[in-house]
Amino acid sequence: MQRFKVKGKKQITFKIQNLSCGGSAPKVRLKIQNGKRLIYALVGVFACLLLTCNFSLAATTEAKHYTELQLPPLREIKLPKYERFVLQNGLVVYLMEDHELPLVNGTAFVRTGNRLEPQQKVGLAGFTGAVMRTGGTKKHSADELNEILEQRAASVESSVGEASGSASFDALSEDLETVFGLFAEVLRSPVFAQEKLDLAKTQARGGIARRNDDPDSIASREFKKLIYGKDSPYARTIEYATVNQVEREDLLNFYQQYFHPNNMILGIVGDFESKKMRSLIQANFGDWKRNPGIAKPKLPNVSPANTGGVFFVNQPQLTQSSVLIGHLGGRFDNPDYAALDVLNGVLSGFGGRLFNEVRSRQGLAYSVYGQWSPRFDYPGMFIAGGQTRSDATVQFVKALQNEIKRIQTQRVTAKELAFAKESTLNSFVFNFQDPSQTLSRLMRYEYYGYPADFLFRYQKAVAATTAADVQRVAREYLKPEKIVTLVVGNQTAIKPPLTQLAAKVTPIDVTIPGSRPRAKN
Repeated sequence: MQRFKVKGKKQITFKIQNLSCGGSAPKVRLKIQNGKRLIYALVGVFACLLLTCNFSLAATTEAKHYTELQLPPLREIKLPKYERFVLQNGLVVYLMEDHELPLVNGTAFVRTGNRLEPQQKVGLAGFTGAVMRTGGTKKHSADELNEILEQRAASVESSVGEASGSASFDALSEDLETVFGLFAEVLRSPVFAQEKLDLAKTQARGGIARRNDDPDSIASREFKKLIYGKDSPYARTIEYATVNQVEREDLLNFYQQYFHPNNMILGIVGDFESKKMRSLIQANFGDWKRNPGIAKPKLPNVSPANTGGVFFVNQPQLTQSSVLIGHLGGRFDNPDYAALDVLNGVLSGFGGRLFNEVRSRQGLAYSVYGQWSPRFDYPGMFIAGGQTRSDATVQFVKALQNEIKRIQTQRVTAKELAFAKESTLNSFVFNFQDPSQTLSRLMRYEYYGYPADFLFRYQKAVAATTAADVQRVAREYLKPEKIVTLVVGNQTAIKPPLTQLAAKVTPIDVTIPGSRPRAKN
């Protein structure tokens, strides 16, 4: 029902009821001071009618199954324009302009890593990377740094990981000069304040105390030890004893050994003009003296610590098991890397053999995966695993083993191959979601000595991979007879016992050295 009452040219009142196609609607009372607004109001009313009644062309079209959808070909991906140059002191610089937002961010990679720290002082590299930033600089204390950055909604961070060190900054383009100056200070003149080192060591001790709280973390940590060896730089863990060995002088020595301009790669992306940025870099880093004696560090040797065996971590409080199986793997520069990655697609993910068989058909897993996981400059691992019920543990491990053997003997189907390749190639676009991601990839390739077009070579190799290639690499690189098996779970609840997998099951003690034993209830 509609009623309109006109009171002259200046005022119009109207009432609208029951305009909804499917029932009553709330009354709408509008008062318009100008006659011309009546037209706009009526337009709005009819727009509401269209939306409420869902007059959509899509609703009249029969929905198609996703397999029937015709999708356009993937667009060609091209690298954004960038510059690369080297300062006289050896600092390698990448610049990539991006004026979409008034933001600038940058990262410096430093050729170092915790794999280079002494074994008796595990944790040293991480402390160095953290306290570089938290400990302040020669010009600004830590509190002053924090205040200046917070006022500008900016950040400067630093860290040292397994195979590299890094420092980064984020800033509005209008604050670039100030923030970049602080970033340069953190890299060039950290003071490593003793109180900040003490705080970092306290936090590290807290992390050590909690490291057995998560069964998946236990599994990941102990499995690395089984593959690389407990004393390997790729598997050793920080302990109370190693934390206690680290002193401020150690941080200074570690910093002075690796943090030099000719041992770094700097990349900056964002809203800037390259000419001005070059001047800013020169002003902040140009007079930093190179270290002529620095050499590329010798990397630790890697060899398998175990070539088989079943290992167990007893956690009586658990109602499920965390399982990992695998062996030593390879590197990204392996010529078969693309085929191995397609193999990953056949094994893992939604639609992969492990998901379809072990999780969906047999119902043995909450999660399940298997992949050849390489590293840039040292061998990674082939690893498979997941979480399962305690009483299904043995069956789950056998199912994983069977699928690894099956992919060696049963050739992948055309459908499996197409699914794995398309999934890999379709995800390729996510490697170039934004310029900073692209620039980081270019820097990382240079850091590890890979060609700048490595990712594009990999893309072409994936597209050319055949079913025969997948079976060949499965036979060549997967070693069922050398698989190491680790289970973290409740020993009394695992029925049948793990001895059905091997006559000898080796227990692993994860008691934290130097910790006080918990009181028994």
